[in-house]
Amino acid sequence: MDSFVNISMELLKGFCENLKLFSLTLLFSVPAGLLVMFCSISKFKPLKWLSKTFVWIIRGTPLMLQLFVVLYVPGLLFNTPIKVRFTAALIAFVINYACYFSEIYRGGIQGVPRGQQEAGQVLGMTKAQIFRHITLVQMIKRIVPPMSNEIITLVKDTSIARIISFQEVIWAGYAFLKGSHGYSGLVWPLFFTGIYFLVFNGLLTILFGWVERKLSYFQ
Repeated sequence: MDSFVNISMELLKGFCENLKLFSLTLLFSVPAGLLVMFCSISKFKPLKWLSKTFVWIIRGTPLMLQLFVVLYVPGLLFNTPIKVRFTAALIAFVINYACYFSEIYRGGIQGVPRGQQEAGQVLGMTKAQIFRHITLVQMIKRIVPPMSNEIITLVKDTSIARIISFQEVIWAGYAFLKGSHGYSGLVWPLFFTGIYFLVFNGLLTILFGWVERKLSYFQ
C-alpha cells in the first residue's frame, strides 16, 4: 500500500508538469491566436498571405518535429540554444495551438451573418462597437465546441513533450519500468498515468458543457 501511495505521488508530481505546460500554453496561445487570426483576415495582402502560409506550415507539420526545431534550430543558426526543455516545449506548443485557435476564431467570425453587422452600421455603431457587441459575442458561442475539443487535445498533447526529455507524467511512469526510486520493472505505473488524464479531461468536459449551456440563449 505504501508503495502504491509513493508511486502515485511521484506520478502526480509529473502530471503537475503537464498541467503547468497546459496552463501556460493556453494563457499565451488564446490571445496569440487572435493576433494570427486578425493577420489572416487583414486587407493588407502581404500580411494576409504571410500569416496564412505560416498557419499552413504549422498545421501541416507534426508537433513533435516543431519541438525539435524550437529546441535545436536557435542553437544551430544563432548559437543561442534554448537550454531549458520546458521553455522549448512551451514555445512550440504556443505557436502550434495559436495557429489552430486562429482558424477556429476565423471560422467563428465568418459564421456570423453579415446582415447583423450591416444592421449595426445602420444603427450608427463604429466598427469596434460592431465587433465587440455583435460579432465577438456570437463568435464566442460558435467556437466553444471546437475550442473545447482543441483544449482537451492540448491536455493529451503535453505528453509529447517527453520526446525532448521534458519530465512529465508518462516520463515518470516509464521511469518505474526502467528503474526509479528503488523500483524496477513495474509496468502498472505507466498505464496508471492514463487515470490522471481521464480525470482532468472529465472535469474539463463538465466545465465546457456548463459554458455551452450558459451561452445557449444565443440562437
